[in-house]
Amino acid sequence: QLQLVESGGGLVQPGGSLRLSCAASGLILDYYAVGWFRQAPGKEREGVSCISSRGGSTKYADSVKGRFTISRDNAKNTVYLQMNSLKPEDTAVYYCAQQYYCSGPVGSWGQGTQVTVSS
Repeated sequence: QLQLVESGGGLVQPGGSLRLSCAASGLILDYYAVGWFRQAPGKEREGVSCISSRGGSTKYADSVKGRFTISRDNAKNTVYLQMNSLKPEDTAVYYCAQQYYCSGPVGSWGQGTQVTVSS
């Protein structure tokens, strides 16, 4: 059974860092692009970043460029989102998603992990 599990969320002060992980089971993740999305209270889910199946291409939302870095370890079937210089507006539930290609349809979603940036 296909499953994506996010971890690494938590409470952090502004300017701090977190690393989110998205671990896959039931599929070979390196065949797929993986996207990170987030949804803040009262707002629509938005795309944050995406990495192509072989990791050769990455994309970022303008709001996180220069602060977030997406990477993947296909041997571990895991994708990471390193988040630095966090801001209160980064507070949201973060989801990873298996995609057939970046900007393409989502095949499966993880359950989400809460990130709260607050002093």
